[in-house]
Amino acid sequence: LYCIVSRADWRQMFALQPGSFVTRDLTEALVTLGSTLVPRVSWFISAGEFIGLSEATVLSVVWSVLLAAGLCLVAGIFCRSAAIAAWFLHLSAIKSSALLSYGVDNFTSIGLFYLMLSPLPDHLALDSRWRKWPPKSSQLQSFWQRVLQLHLCVIYFFSGLTKLLGSGWWNGESLWRALTRPPFDIVSSEVLIHGKYLFIPLGLGICLLETSYPIFIWPRRTRLIWLVGIIAMHGAIAVLMGLYLFGLIMAVLNVAAFGIDLFRLHGKKVI
Repeated sequence: LYCIVSRADWRQMFALQPGSFVTRDLTEALVTLGSTLVPRVSWFISAGEFIGLSEATVLSVVWSVLLAAGLCLVAGIFCRSAAIAAWFLHLSAIKSSALLSYGVDNFTSIGLFYLMLSPLPDHLALDSRWRKWPPKSSQLQSFWQRVLQLHLCVIYFFSGLTKLLGSGWWNGESLWRALTRPPFDIVSSEVLIHGKYLFIPLGLGICLLETSYPIFIWPRRTRLIWLVGIIAMHGAIAVLMGLYLFGLIMAVLNVAAFGIDLFRLHGKKVI
């Protein structure tokens, strides 16, 4: 989905175009201030130029390989190689376009990182069925699932805490600004005005849902409630603000972390 969404602007994001205000070399220069080891698209372009390939050709190859890696992961083919390639190429892309990236890019990179380290393939992958590979260590799988769970707990807790420390979520201002700021102003202001009295309870509800996530997502009695609540929150963000990819990624991460034990088919895990 990342490849499909970014296809139209792929070359514009990464090609060095004279006169552009935000260019790849500017973004990468800022990234390298933190570390010169951060993967960047310029690495592939330099390697391509060394063997005589143009910048446009290298960018097309990088996009195609990233798309192919994603499709392989969906199908469960060459899982380990595809996961490594997808994580490395995606990380390179978002770092080289850091000034244009937002939350979904970071969360996608987090998900691909854990997927790359997790035991692959699982029993539903085509690799496992075609090659008859034995099941991977369940202990190793549980370990990386636990790390992802803890990671999400930290993210949601501090996200909610940050909201509570400001006044915008107490008076509904932050929610209003989020829904009316271009290009996320999908819902008209007239409609929002009619529901203005809901902004304060909804804002506080979001803060409560996120801050209490590390508490109520663990017990089995409350896990389903909080999991559905978090996914519903991201679904509402996707619909009301047009952040469909972000909503999907967050739903996938939450289900991967805490939804596995909630979905079973004939005693076997289906997720």
